Amino acid sequence: MKWVALVVWVALPLLIGAGAGGLFQPGEWYARLNKPDWNPPSWVFGPVWTTLYVLMGVAAWLVWERHGFTGAARTALVLFLVHLLFNAAWSALFFGLESPGLAFAEILVLWAMIGALIVLFWRLRPAAGALLVPYLAWVSFAAVLNYTIWRLN
Repeated sequence: MKWVALVVWVALPLLIGAGAGGLFQPGEWYARLNKPDWNPPSWVFGPVWTTLYVLMGVAAWLVWERHGFTGAARTALVLFLVHLLFNAAWSALFFGLESPGLAFAEILVLWAMIGALIVLFWRLRPAAGALLVPYLAWVSFAAVLNYTIWRLN
């Protein structure tokens, strides 16, 4: 049962991320935007996000595996699940609505949620909190990139 749960926890962010990415892809609108010179090539995003989604799922599983869905772990895991919706919403706002300004406001909320998750997960299982640090770093970079694209356009 333990390994089935691991697969479920890892599959959940992967599926939500793939769904958002599939529904709201960069298109002609994005190609026409002014972007900074340090904008990564488009092929970078898939491997980075796949890795981060796996780390997120493992982190959630580590919390669930040790504490179940009770007490402080329940709060942390519910926040984790809600945060996945915010993660997906960014693609809808940026690519779907073609609104870098709204996407930037949303990514700030997502960033705060990730910070809270790191604290909550760390208290329950330090390794789980540590697994989310690369995610926070990437979303920090993405927020700066989002802001820069918004200001350039």
